[in-house]
Amino acid sequence: MVRAGPVGTHLPTSGLDIFGDLRKMNKRQLYYQVLNFAMIVSSALMIWKGLIVLTGSESPIVVVLSGSMEPAFHRGDLLFLTNFREDPIRAGEIVVFKVEGRDIPIVHRVIKVHEKESGDIKFLTKGDNNEVDDRGLYKEGQNWLEKKDVVGRARGFLPYVGMVTIIMNDYPKFKYALLAVMGAYVLLKRES
Repeated sequence: MVRAGPVGTHLPTSGLDIFGDLRKMNKRQLYYQVLNFAMIVSSALMIWKGLIVLTGSESPIVVVLSGSMEPAFHRGDLLFLTNFREDPIRAGEIVVFKVEGRDIPIVHRVIKVHEKESGDIKFLTKGDNNEVDDRGLYKEGQNWLEKKDVVGRARGFLPYVGMVTIIMNDYPKFKYALLAVMGAYVLLKRES
């Protein structure tokens, strides 16, 4: 709905009248909007899956969530990972690994490697900013990591780009406020 202003300008009565906008659309316009949204979502998924194939990592991009790797990486840095199985793991390399019982991957440096003649490799990690190795982080009774635990190896980073992710996780209300502002912006932009 539009009402006339004092000088003949048209002002929207509500910038958040989503359902009114949907009711005004004919079926073809509605299908077009749904298809556009589906294309955006599927394009993002295809890009993500493509990165997984190209990098060999189940998670080609991760955000550093703690200060345990300072000064190499800081909280909020965005890491780019690869995980080609044929590449051997070496001491000094920065790896991202998952430990059984923990949902969030850990970014730390390999400090010791044990390689058997059979080709099996076991290794120990430690955060650069930590006093002790990571044996306290591994599952109970586990003293070494294996290649199967590795999500990826750090190949590059963008400093502090991931702070948005950290802020949204630490302050969920901020996430919903940001989504509301973005939604309002899109709706107001459409009406103008």
